[in-house]
Amino acid sequence: MRIPLIYGGDRMERTASLERVTNETSIKLRMNLDGTGQHDIYTGIGFLDHMLTLVSGHGFFDIFLNASGDVEVDSHHTVEDVGIVIGDAIYECLGQKEGIRRYGEAIVPMEEALCLCAADLSGRPYLAFDAAFTAPMLGNMESEMVEEFFRAVCVHGGVNLHIKLLAGKNNHHIAEAVFKSFAKALDMATSYDPRVSGVLSTKGTLEGGV
Repeated sequence: MRIPLIYGGDRMERTASLERVTNETSIKLRMNLDGTGQHDIYTGIGFLDHMLTLVSGHGFFDIFLNASGDVEVDSHHTVEDVGIVIGDAIYECLGQKEGIRRYGEAIVPMEEALCLCAADLSGRPYLAFDAAFTAPMLGNMESEMVEEFFRAVCVHGGVNLHIKLLAGKNNHHIAEAVFKSFAKALDMATSYDPRVSGVLSTKGTLEGGV
């Protein structure tokens, strides 16, 4: 559920507190879009913890996340379900999306890696993911799960997301560039623009609007 806690000017701070429990995972999340990058993240998958810490710090989102899952099988269920809950939290935090920029983009370097990310909070989920990894594992997480994480975020957050790797050789650097560019693009898209009255849509809605 959406929990507006603190007022900043005439706007309520955008926060969400969510819990998801299945036979495969148990996840609790508190998220604040208008934070400072505070975080306490544990998923049982060290590499995912590292990537989500980057999202929090570089997007200035407060993320408090505790997840447990069947990682003895593989990382799939935990990574995907964490993406689902983060997408749900983004959706809840944004509410009616009044006053936000809607669009955000970033090109982020990480040593030799360079990644472009563009986001549209249109309410229409879509992921275009063009970033290849040459190693099957990133720490204790399958590299193919990076794309599945973002797909879950898009579907549950109503996000149109394009991620394109422009350069990169080191798989860790590539992943960092991907997650950091996502953080910066989402920070821009969720930020307020004083010129926007209502929602930024000629249709008048950002629930599948244009």
